[in-house]
Amino acid sequence: MEGTPFMSKNSKKKKITQDLFEKIINEDNLYKAYKKALKGDGKYNPEAMIFTLDEVYNIKMLRQSLIDGTYKFDGYIRFIVYEPKERIIDAPHFKDKIVQLAINNVLKEIYNPCFIFDSYACIDGKGNHKCVDKIQHLMRKAKWEYGEDTTIIKGDVKKFFYSINRGILKKLLHKKIRCKKTLNLLFKIIDSADILDLLGLPLGNTLSQICANIYLNELDQFCKRKLSLKYYIRYMDDFFIFVKNKEEAKRVLCLINEFVEEKLGLKLNTEKTKIFPIEQGLNAIGYKIYITHRLLRDSSKQKVKRKLKATPHLIQEKKTTIEKIEHMLGSWMGYVSYGNSYNFIKSLMIKYGFLCLTKRRGKKVLKINKYRLEVCCNGI
Repeated sequence: MEGTPFMSKNSKKKKITQDLFEKIINEDNLYKAYKKALKGDGKYNPEAMIFTLDEVYNIKMLRQSLIDGTYKFDGYIRFIVYEPKERIIDAPHFKDKIVQLAINNVLKEIYNPCFIFDSYACIDGKGNHKCVDKIQHLMRKAKWEYGEDTTIIKGDVKKFFYSINRGILKKLLHKKIRCKKTLNLLFKIIDSADILDLLGLPLGNTLSQICANIYLNELDQFCKRKLSLKYYIRYMDDFFIFVKNKEEAKRVLCLINEFVEEKLGLKLNTEKTKIFPIEQGLNAIGYKIYITHRLLRDSSKQKVKRKLKATPHLIQEKKTTIEKIEHMLGSWMGYVSYGNSYNFIKSLMIKYGFLCLTKRRGKKVLKINKYRLEVCCNGI
């Protein structure tokens, strides 16, 4: 049964009545969405290549189909990813991705100011590294205020994206948006999910992330305003709270569990939701976070080891290139730089002789020594 969403302070503000649809179909907005859809590997998408051959005409025709109501959603391209865990991804077709990004541009202007400051996922200027910094900062403040009994609540919403009640989500969107054309377009995309019982948003849908933040903003407002939790932070469907002792943690968690079930139609994952002393450190967002330092997760270490171990084989069989491996290493170095990882990087260089550490623009980066890699390949 659908619950009544929590009426946050921001939701009581004047509803957006201007024609948001005009903002969505604005040519500049659609063009920005198109350029964003091309980022990364998007430009190599066959549909994107065809669209790009006459981008001005195709954007114009896409805009016209939105205006006259003939726009049709083409469904999803389904595939499976295995990192960090096996998940089914439903990615929109290229033209649908443009439309969703155009909508997302407008929704961000409306909703981002309504989110609490300590919501960090999929928000411009935030992200996992800043979330890790803030978690550690809150841990220190809580420990300073509460002392040795400081306790952590680590919460996880069970199968969050697949459990979102689309009826509740529509009510939340309707609170702030009164533009019928915009709502009709939004609801068409929300209901495009090939999932039963009015539940769930597909992973891969460009709008799923902001819709998820809108949905869990109700939990954020409940925790910050109703429960007056000083040290609360959320990263997508994971939330972390620092309270004065174990008894307080149990009381707070009980209230949160009741709220998410009755008002949002969700459930907490009983295996991943835990209460424990702050001295144990917090395993979150790829790191083991302590008050004084941060370590890489063992699973993160194993992941890069597997990739490096396979590198000589993949290059010899021409399944990848040195440039792609170095790009992966560059991204990975940006990640490990947020943890105490000197000894681990050193051990990688000893074990995988084709790695070398160098500096680029003042930052340390891992590179591949082509001669050493060739020796490794010849030794296979």
